[in-house]
Amino acid sequence: MNTVTTTSKSSTIHGRLDLLIHSPMRLSDRLPIRLPVLLPLLASLIITGCAAPMDARKDAKYQSNASIADRPTSRPTRSLSSMSPSLMCMDHMFRQADLPTTLITSKQIPDVTGKIAVATKDMIVTALSQMSRLSNAFRYIDYEVDISRQDTVQNMTAIMLNNNQMQLQKPALYVSGAVSFVDQNIISNHFEAGTSATRLETGYSTNKNATLIGLDLHMGDFKTRTIIPGLDSANEVVIGNASQGLDLAGKIGSYGVQFNVGRDYTQGPGAAIRTLVDLAMIELIGKWSRLPYWRCLTLDQTHPELQRQLRDWYDAGRPETHSKLVKTALVGLGYMKQPQVVEPDNTATFKAILGKYQADSGMVVTGVIDFPTYERVMRNYTKLDTDGKLVPVDWTPSGELKLADVPRSMDLQIKNVQLDKTSFEVGDQIFLSTSVSRASHVYCYLQEATGNVLRLLPNATNAESLMTADVSVRIPDWINPKPGFILDAAAPGNEYVTCIATDEDVMPKLPAAMQVAAFKPIAGMSSKADVLSAFAQITGEAGLSQATVTWKVTPKTVKAAQK
Repeated sequence: MNTVTTTSKSSTIHGRLDLLIHSPMRLSDRLPIRLPVLLPLLASLIITGCAAPMDARKDAKYQSNASIADRPTSRPTRSLSSMSPSLMCMDHMFRQADLPTTLITSKQIPDVTGKIAVATKDMIVTALSQMSRLSNAFRYIDYEVDISRQDTVQNMTAIMLNNNQMQLQKPALYVSGAVSFVDQNIISNHFEAGTSATRLETGYSTNKNATLIGLDLHMGDFKTRTIIPGLDSANEVVIGNASQGLDLAGKIGSYGVQFNVGRDYTQGPGAAIRTLVDLAMIELIGKWSRLPYWRCLTLDQTHPELQRQLRDWYDAGRPETHSKLVKTALVGLGYMKQPQVVEPDNTATFKAILGKYQADSGMVVTGVIDFPTYERVMRNYTKLDTDGKLVPVDWTPSGELKLADVPRSMDLQIKNVQLDKTSFEVGDQIFLSTSVSRASHVYCYLQEATGNVLRLLPNATNAESLMTADVSVRIPDWINPKPGFILDAAAPGNEYVTCIATDEDVMPKLPAAMQVAAFKPIAGMSSKADVLSAFAQITGEAGLSQATVTWKVTPKTVKAAQK
C-alpha cells in the first residue's frame, strides 16, 4: 500500500511521485492533474543530480549564523539536588557546633557496572564545599596519584614536592566507595492495543520501566588507611522512563494516510547519582562529627516533589506576583529595604541587589527573577501539610508575604587547623571567621594584650563594611594570596576580637579617634567595652549585635638544640 506521510512537505511530494510511478492506472487519467507538479519536481531532480558542485562562497551568509545558532536558548542554572538545602543545614550545624577545620580527600569513585559515566569524585568535592561554605568545616586536599589522570597542576605539585619547594598537608580523613550496582529495567509494564478495519487502523501502546542505582561510600582514617567502622553509607535510588504512542492509518480514496503521535520521558542517572552522593556525605560527615545530622534530612525542602510543585506555582502565577513574592522575601532576608519593593525590576539597583542574593545563594547570577531564583526564595515559605502535600506558608494568592521582622544574630569563631584553639604562642598566626544572620554593616576590633585597640575590618583591602547574610568572612582571608594583613599573637596575655553589626553604616558618625586607618591604635580606648559604648551611643544597645572571641598568648617555647 502506498502511503503519504504528513510530517513534512518533501515526504508528501515523494509519496505522490511514488504513487504516480507505481500505480497501475493509466497515465492519461492522471496526467492533466499532476503534470504541473510532476514537471518541476523532475526538473529539480535532474538539476540536483547533474549540476556541478555548489560554491561554498554563496553559503557564507547562511553559515555566518552558526556562531549564533550554537548558543543555548536559556540561561545556565546551578546543578543542585533535592539534598542541597540539607547540605546548607549541615553547614549551619557545623558552625553552631564550632567544628574545627578538618582536611579531607577522596579516592576515585568508580562505576563497577560500566553503565554510568559520571564524575562522582567531583560531586563529593562539591558536597563538601557546600557543607563548608559558612563553617569552613572541611578543606579538600586535591592531589591525584593516578598517573593517567594527572594534569599540569598535579605534575607541577610532584616536581615541587620532590625539590622540597612545597609542603603538602596531610588529610585526616578520606572517602572511598563505588557505584555498586545498576539494575536496569528491574520492573517493566508494557501494553499494546489496536483495531483494524477496511479503511481505518488504530494502535495504542504504553511502556513503563524502572532502574535501580546503588552507591556505597565509606569514611577512612588517612593515617592508618583503615575504614572506620560504622562510617558507611549504602543507598539506592530509582529512576524511570515511560512512553506513550498513538497510531492511525487509513485510506481516503486510493491514498494512504498515517499519523503517529507519541510522548515519553526519561530520567537520567546523573541527577540520581548527585542525590545519592549528597545524601551519603551528609550521613558520613554527620556520623563522624557525632552531630544530629538527621535533623537536616527531615526538612520539607528535601521532599522530592518540592521543585515540581514550585514549578506549577510559578507557571500559574504572573510576573507581577513573582516580583512581589521575591522582593518581599529579599526584604525579610535583609537584602532590600521596604521602600525599594516598588522599584521596577529592570533598574540597575534592583539587578545589583538580586545579583548579590543569587551569588550568595550559590546560583548563576542573572539579575532577573527567573524560576531558579523564585524556587530558591520560596523554599523558605513552604511546608508539608497533614496530608503530606506542599503548601505555601505566610503567602497569599495575591503575591504577598506576611513576614515578621527577621532577628539578627552574629557569630565569630577561631578557625585554626589545630585542636587547641584558645591558646597560642607569641608569633603564632590566628585565623578567624565571622558571619551575620541578615545583611548588616560589620566592624571588627582587636584588643591586644598590651591594651591597644585597633580596627581589623573594614580596612584598605576590605573597604566595604556591608556583609551579606549567612556568608562567612575570613579574618584575615587566608585563602587570598594577598590578604592585606596577618593576625598573629603579639605579647603574652589575653587578646580579644569583637565584631559589631549594625543596620546602617555608622563609621562617619563614630568619634574622630575611631576613624583612623585600620591597624592603628585608637587613642583613648583600651577595651572592647569602650568600643561597644561608642557604637551604642549612635544606634542604642538594641540597634546592634556583637560577638567576641578571646584567646591566651603564652611565651614562645624555646626548643633545646639537638646534639
